[in-house]
Amino acid sequence: MDESTLAPEVLAYYERGGEATRLRNSAPGQLEYWRTQDILRRALPPAPSHILDVGGGQGIHAEWLATDGHRVHLIDPVPSHVEIASTLDGVTAALGDARELTATDGSTDATLLLGPLYHLLDRAERVAVLREARRVTKPGGLIAAATISRFSGWLDTTRNHGLTNRDWYGPMYEKLLTTGKLEEWDRGVFTTAFMHRPEEIHAEATDAGLLHIRQSFIEGPVWLINDIGPDLDDPTNRQAILDGLRRLESEPSLLGATPHLMTLATVPANGD
Repeated sequence: MDESTLAPEVLAYYERGGEATRLRNSAPGQLEYWRTQDILRRALPPAPSHILDVGGGQGIHAEWLATDGHRVHLIDPVPSHVEIASTLDGVTAALGDARELTATDGSTDATLLLGPLYHLLDRAERVAVLREARRVTKPGGLIAAATISRFSGWLDTTRNHGLTNRDWYGPMYEKLLTTGKLEEWDRGVFTTAFMHRPEEIHAEATDAGLLHIRQSFIEGPVWLINDIGPDLDDPTNRQAILDGLRRLESEPSLLGATPHLMTLATVPANGD
């Protein structure tokens, strides 16, 4: 999605600059950041690998990937994101459309989709993004796709002791639970989005021709702990939390109990 095709309200949301601090300055964001690192470091090929970070925002993940020794190219539809990401050591960045990548066939070792699937309401477009990622990734390479959980709003309400607020049980919320589509949002905290059930992104990856699909919650139920911030700031305690989450991260009965889900899949190799 370049600037001309990104929904205006989505562009306006990201141009506000909240992504610059969300994953660094709040406990939920920090948990998402560290868990995304933990999952990807175990799944990615060894450095130096060529990684395409599609919808990579301001480069918060591209930065540590480059520090790890990977060659990272980031594309994003938000001009201010690309401008900031372009200043990072070891990272190149450009405006781009997740549904129509400019990279050549089989040119990357791994393709990350840590945002593009959030704002596409049409299933066909989400499958198209996954197919494009498959096209540009070499046979046997990795596709990593993050999605927002269908139940993230309910979890957030629970975490903030808001279940007694009857406003949450209106038509908008019922539509979200039924369809996954968030199209009307007047509270200023998010924008137009699609929120997946685990089986929906699994089916989309299958329809895109990807193989060996495996899923992990990112934050998991630990996200509900409001005072987890100090433990995440302490390296020893943070590692203990990451080790504990890793133990149950792919438990099927817990995959929906998270704000974000990571789906990992493999591009078919010759003969697959």
